[in-house]
Amino acid sequence: MTVTDAIGRIAQIQATLVQLDTVTSGTATGASTAASSSTTGATDFASALTQALGGAGAATSSSGGVTGADVVADAKKYLGVPYVFGGTSASGLDCSGLVQRVFKDLGIDVPRLVSGQGTVGTEVPSLAQAQPGDIIVCNGGEHIVIYAGDGKVIHAPSEGRNVSLVDNWLTDSDIVTIRRVVPQASTATTASSTASASSLSSAQSDALRSLFTSMLQGSSL
Repeated sequence: MTVTDAIGRIAQIQATLVQLDTVTSGTATGASTAASSSTTGATDFASALTQALGGAGAATSSSGGVTGADVVADAKKYLGVPYVFGGTSASGLDCSGLVQRVFKDLGIDVPRLVSGQGTVGTEVPSLAQAQPGDIIVCNGGEHIVIYAGDGKVIHAPSEGRNVSLVDNWLTDSDIVTIRRVVPQASTATTASSTASASSLSSAQSDALRSLFTSMLQGSSL
């Protein structure tokens, strides 16, 4: 390695250390810049930095969580399924069976009956604030529907009918409670970004610093 090459490598490492300090203080842009800078270093350096940053991103993606849009999309899979009292499968569903089935598909356990489902999550104050994926208890606590957005709901109505996407007929006076079990997409994205910014821990930063030091000590001028 020439003196010029060594000086260039040291400058790259110093710049990356500054960027890592920014990442560990909670600035998300530092992680992206550090990953970009690493591609110009030595092969071992680039590989280690990519693994550290890429690993953190993968963990965040896998734990990003279910959103209200996911709830609506899953509920639509059951459109046309016949109403069956006590039903909890694609062969037949009642109103609370549909709600339980949809959330179970998405890895979320909710109670079987409307009375229990009306206590999960957080309460939404009014219909005007309802978002896709919220569940709405109505008919004096005897029926439950999934709000689909755009003034529509998905529900299993009654004997002789099928799971349907229909215009919302409810008003606030008809509603016992509105519950939000999962966040909306924008909220989930914000949480994911925050987690990504903080996912490069002090231990990871220290490990990378050790790698840089080893590289410097092992470089031949």
